Amino acid sequence: MPPDTSSPGDVERPLFATIRRFLPYLWPADSRALKIRIVGAMLFVIASKLVQVYGAPFALQGAVDRMASGPRDAVTLVVLLVIGYAAARFGTVLFNNLRNVVFERVGQEATRNLAANVFRHLHALSLRFHLERRTGAVTRVIERGTKSIDTMLYFLLFNIAPTILELALVIGIFWTRFGLWLVAATLVMVVVYIAATRAITDWRTKLREQMNELDTGAVAHAVDSLLNFETVKYFNAEEREARRYNRAMSAYADAAVKSENSLAFLNIAQSLITNTMMGGGMAIVVYGWASGRFSPGDVVLVSTLLSQLFRPLDLLGMVYRTVRQGVIDMGAMFDLVDTPADVTDAGDAAPLDVAKGHVRFEGVRFGYGDDREILKGIDLDVAPGSTLAVVGPSGAGKSTLARLLFRFYDVTGGRITIDGQDIAQVTQQSLRAAIGIVPQDTVLFNETIGYNIAYGREGAGTDDIHRAARGAAIADFIATLPERYETRVGERGLKLSGGEKQRVAIARTLLKDPPILILDEATSALDSRTEAEIQTTLEAIERGRTTIVIAHRLSTVVHADQIVVLDAGRVAERGTHTELLRRQGLYAEMWNRQQAERDLGVAAE
Repeated sequence: MPPDTSSPGDVERPLFATIRRFLPYLWPADSRALKIRIVGAMLFVIASKLVQVYGAPFALQGAVDRMASGPRDAVTLVVLLVIGYAAARFGTVLFNNLRNVVFERVGQEATRNLAANVFRHLHALSLRFHLERRTGAVTRVIERGTKSIDTMLYFLLFNIAPTILELALVIGIFWTRFGLWLVAATLVMVVVYIAATRAITDWRTKLREQMNELDTGAVAHAVDSLLNFETVKYFNAEEREARRYNRAMSAYADAAVKSENSLAFLNIAQSLITNTMMGGGMAIVVYGWASGRFSPGDVVLVSTLLSQLFRPLDLLGMVYRTVRQGVIDMGAMFDLVDTPADVTDAGDAAPLDVAKGHVRFEGVRFGYGDDREILKGIDLDVAPGSTLAVVGPSGAGKSTLARLLFRFYDVTGGRITIDGQDIAQVTQQSLRAAIGIVPQDTVLFNETIGYNIAYGREGAGTDDIHRAARGAAIADFIATLPERYETRVGERGLKLSGGEKQRVAIARTLLKDPPILILDEATSALDSRTEAEIQTTLEAIERGRTTIVIAHRLSTVVHADQIVVLDAGRVAERGTHTELLRRQGLYAEMWNRQQAERDLGVAAE
């Protein structure tokens, strides 16, 4: 049986609507083999219940009746009946496990397909979605949703459905052999049992949610206290922290006691109902035996059938809680699937055809919200093969230009063209294939250096990777490493320095070999010496490409063919470095301030 993976949920969702949504994954239209497996698993379920209901109980009844009234020379028949009883019990286990073997591939494929579709959809969503949602929360939704699939399938198909089938078979036997009173008593018992289990389980769920919240709070306090170890020492607060933690743990202990005691109450209530039914049912048959209507074996038959029926019912509380939580978890995952993408390809979108790499921003307007307009009619013309630098104070909208060119967002006014083609009318895949970027914050995969460089172009060979590393002036550094290109860079590349990470990013972009290049504050996070070294590399890879340089430090863009100064979402000035200095405007003011800060820094050293 799968582990209990339930967790507190706060949104009730319709069971059948969620299951109906999942059915295409469980019954895939394009996979005949999986459908055959499902049918085979269901046949094993039916076979298991038929053997369990008609095999074992009747074999045991026959053996008891022969022993009670038959001659002693019938021992061979009794032995065979006892062996048949054992064989039927084994057959039940055999069919159940064969059912699991046959169905396992179905469950795993359904889980894989749904998880893959969710993952693919997440990557198709816009940057806005990923900025507004916590990555940890999204991955937790996927994790819970995929786990719930397995448990939901197990309990619905192999617990609830077989239990209903078994109940129907038992009711049929009771009706034909023992009469209406036993049937009515059994049905009343099942209804009372289900109602009581649901009521107590709902009560227990609230207690467990409270216990989990207190547990989370206690752990959070302990972690926070230990992370702030020095602060605790500064203020002599060790004993204060210990008392606070003890109060949190005491509250959790009280809640845990209530939760565990409620489980005992549930077990007692279930046992009271089932054993009352067991005693009552057997008493009815005993009265019938006293009047000659039933045999001693009939008492055993009723006892066995009811015992078998009670076994899955005993799990009803966990099943109910798990299925309810599974519906919530699957529903949350389907909510991710239903999240619409803000940026989509037009119905007639064609691949981008880059001949020269001429980039134009024509009256571009954009805002992250209706009340927050960032760009207010931007006009830029980047000639093929030239370098355009975009500078300005923080919040002027510089990095937004790069995001719009990559079409992470759609403009709210105007348009952006490449070689005369509106990027809103071409496929996103072809657009992004034509643009390379070296960002300010280089994030690397927790993989090898070679893998991170090769990420620039799928299918790149070893020679291509080495050539890109040489072009980014990082090949010599890699050669000094014991594992060379197989060296792992750590989480987010933390095993490398800032300059080394930037060179890996440059190599990755060189491998992509795009006709259009964006350098988004590519050196702003580096020290002056490393910045100067990487700046030389960047200027080398700019040659022959249409390049947009977004910069804070003006010293890195003096070589640009054109410099545009943004201020409050508008173009304040444009021209070459010399021309802008001569105007004595905003650019000259920024230049003088940065030069003064640099001189002060040199003097301080």
